[in-house]
Amino acid sequence: MDYYYLVSQLPNISVTESKTALPLTSEAFIELCSRFLSEDEKLVLRNLSLVPPKEASSTGSAFLDTWYEKERYLRFALAQIRAQKMKKDAVSLPAGSTADIIQIARTAVGMDSPLSAEQFLYEYRIKLIDDLRPINGFSIDAIYAYGIKLMLVERMRKFDTENGKTSYHKIYDTILGETI
Repeated sequence: MDYYYLVSQLPNISVTESKTALPLTSEAFIELCSRFLSEDEKLVLRNLSLVPPKEASSTGSAFLDTWYEKERYLRFALAQIRAQKMKKDAVSLPAGSTADIIQIARTAVGMDSPLSAEQFLYEYRIKLIDDLRPINGFSIDAIYAYGIKLMLVERMRKFDTENGKTSYHKIYDTILGETI
């Protein structure tokens, strides 16, 4: 089924402009889509997440299944590389992890600042969504891709350098016992 009327109502999301307000929130997106989707599609939409299930399971969407699979591999690779860096027991990578995902994780873990690593991973994820997005821009998978992209953009816009530094120093001082 095609969703021409729904997709035509979805505003463009700027993945680079962080100072302007998004034209749509995730909640508003879900509410808008709910008017056009079947009950099964609404359930999948409401369960969209940037965190994939630990165990692979079919969502009924080719886009989401592939997105969650790649994101799961990335998260396992990040966990393994971080564990190795800390000389802890490494998490084993699931079968199917690819060299490019492992390299993305290595690059992110090797960055000087957590914010730089998040920005790098954000750019990778946005590109992945664009690569995985279905050719038919009016399909349910295109709607799910839009939802995941919207959630990613919302997440990145929550990062604030000054608040991050303040929080870091507070946590650091607490660990050192300098403040209560």
